[in-house]
Order: sequence, then C-alpha cells, then structure tokens
Amino acid sequence: MFFIFGFITWLNGALIPFLQMVCELTEIQALLIAFCFYIAYVVMALPMAKILEKTGYQKGMSLGLGIIAMGCLLFVPAAITAVFPIFLLAQFVVGSGLTILQTASNPFIVRLGNEDSAAARIAFMGLLNKAAGVLAPIVFTSLVLSGLPDVNQESLNAMPSDARVALINDMSVSLIQPYVGMAIALGILAMVFMRISLPSIDNETEAEGEQLSQRIDDTPASNKQILQFPHLVLGAISLFFYVGVEVVAGDTIGLYGSSIGVENATTLTSFTMVAMVIGYAVGLVCIPRLISQQTALLSSALLGLVLTICILLSSNTDTGISSALWGWLGVQTLPNTVTFIALLGLANAMVWLTIWPLALNNLGKYTAQGSALLIMGIAGGAILPMVYGIASEAIGGQTAYIIMLPCYCFIAYYALWGCKKTRW
Repeated sequence: MFFIFGFITWLNGALIPFLQMVCELTEIQALLIAFCFYIAYVVMALPMAKILEKTGYQKGMSLGLGIIAMGCLLFVPAAITAVFPIFLLAQFVVGSGLTILQTASNPFIVRLGNEDSAAARIAFMGLLNKAAGVLAPIVFTSLVLSGLPDVNQESLNAMPSDARVALINDMSVSLIQPYVGMAIALGILAMVFMRISLPSIDNETEAEGEQLSQRIDDTPASNKQILQFPHLVLGAISLFFYVGVEVVAGDTIGLYGSSIGVENATTLTSFTMVAMVIGYAVGLVCIPRLISQQTALLSSALLGLVLTICILLSSNTDTGISSALWGWLGVQTLPNTVTFIALLGLANAMVWLTIWPLALNNLGKYTAQGSALLIMGIAGGAILPMVYGIASEAIGGQTAYIIMLPCYCFIAYYALWGCKKTRW
C-alpha cells in the first residue's frame, strides 16, 4: 500500500515538467497539477473519514484503490484532447482515492505496536514509499518518452513551430498506455484487498481519552473538541509545512532543472527520493534505539534550514558537489543548486514518521479524529508549491526557495516545544 502511495504521489515530479511542455503552461499553471492533487486531501479528508467509519479499514482501502483507478482512466481523454482542466480533474480524483488510503493506513501503523517505536514502523513503510518515488520518474520517462528525443523547456522553446507541435502531440498520446495499465493493476489490487484479512487493531478505551481530557481541562470529556489538544493542532500545522517543503523539493526540482537546461529533467525527482530513502533507512535504524522521535524531528528541521541556505547561495553551473557525492559512480552530475534541492530529501525523510506518533500521543478515543486532522495538513503540498511558483516568477526560481526557511523554523519549534504542549 505504501509503495502505491509513493509511486502515484511522486509521479507528479515527472508529470509537472512533462505537462508544462505538452500543455504549454507557465510555471504557476504547471504547479496546479500538484495543487489539485493535494487539495483533495483537504476537501475529501472528513468525507473519507466518515466513509471509513462505515466501511472499516479493509473495504475502505479497496474503495480507495478503485477511486485511484478511475482517476488514472481520466488521463486517457485528457491525453487525447490535451485539455489541461481534464488533467487537473484526473489529479483531484487520484488524490481523493489516496486520501482514504492515507486516513486508514497511518493510524493503523501507529497502533500496531508500542507508540515509542511507531516512528520505526512508519520508517519501514516509508522505505517502500520512497523507493517507489525513486522508480516512478524513471519508469515514467522510460515508458512515456521512449523513442522521443530528450527535451526540456529550454530546448522545446528553441524548436521551429511545426516541429514543436508535432513533438508535443506525440508526447501527449504517449501517456495513454501507461495510465491504462496502472488503472488495470489498481483495479485488480482493489479486488484482492476485498478478499485478504487484515489484523484487528483495538481502540483505546474511552476512559483513556477522557482522562487526558480531564488533565487538559476541567470540563467534561464529552464536551471536548479535537482542536483543544495543542500538540495535535500544532502537529497538523507542522505537517502542513513539512508536506509543503517535501513537495517543493520533489516536484519543483524538475521544473527548475528544466528551466536551466538540465538534461533528463523528468527524472530529477528520483534524486530527491534516493535521499529520502537514505533518510528513512537512518530513521529505521536509529529510532528509538539511538535517538528519540523528538530529537530526530529537530535534527531534520535544522538540516533543512542549512540546505535551504545552500540552495540560495550556490551556483547554477558548477557541479562540484554532485561530482564529489556520486559522480564517481557514473551517475548524472547536477548543478549545485539542483544537488542541494535533491539533498532536501534527506532532511525531510524523518519528519512525517516522527510527527505522527508525537501528534497522536495520548489521544485515546479521539485518535480517529486526530488522524483526519493530520491528513488535512497534507494541504501544504497544494499551497506551498503555488507560493513557490508565484515567488519564482517574481524573484527567480533559485531565490524563491527562501519560502522554505520559515517552514523549517516552525517544524523546529514543534520538535522543541510544540509537541509537549497539553494546554493552550
């Protein structure tokens, strides 16, 4: 399930620069692809949570897979007509399907064992998620752009008009077969999930949630609202900023690389995902054996601040950093700015897996509501890339990454103080 999350989510990193060329979009328009995908988490989180209450985990996951398959099929008319709003509708439907899967799976993983080791369990799932993120742009490029010349926004703009139109048409049609294949695979998997048996997760007693409510406030627990748990609300805000910077790092690297003429721009998201896989592996080994969830979160925020400053100050032409890190392996080298964007994956890797257990800690009977609130924090993936796009057109793509500095500052605040708050 987590592999599917990763593959479909990080396909956006290749899809954004691809559709920018196919639909001849501005940078802000291209980032609407991510916006429509992630805004579904806000619009559909509570409705999907209600559906999940009625269907249970297993049928809910099967339903989510079916919805994603429908979204993939919508790419067929979108590719045939090259009408951008149909692509956006397809992205929204896919995001809606993922919403119900995410709402079910994350608290499920947290509740499978001791909460102190929940981050390690999420890290294990995250390894599969981000490994899929490594593969998705590469598979997309090999299937969709196979037989077509390597193109980026810079080279496409330099083509004669007739040649550009013909190439764009070929690129658009090449989307049909891969997305039909994904829809079929997801449909089969939905049927499989109807038949398998998942372990039963016992909910905490209502008394546990009531005791925490009484500790927070003297009013009866039955009158408590989920927004009166500070560590949960601040955790949701932290997730908003985290998902925002994660999507900026993963989905704008291709746009930015394409704009400065980097080859194979549709595969650049894979570099960010490799860094995240390494980060998840570190989290799996170190949490909670060597460091606490709180320390891991703080370390991630501080590394994010350092790397963002490096992006702002580094060169668009020098490839020294990537040459030293992986050039000797024969892997494509990148300008230093793009390299530091990719390395943000390392800083972002341990944020999701540490915020979830910290934010859901001691919620008792309110855990399901808390999970829905955290899922809504994924809206950061819709909003912050758009902010980046607006800033990019105003002050330039490299300088626009400055928007990530306050995001990492808030995550650091949550790691130091916010996760400990029990009263407003």
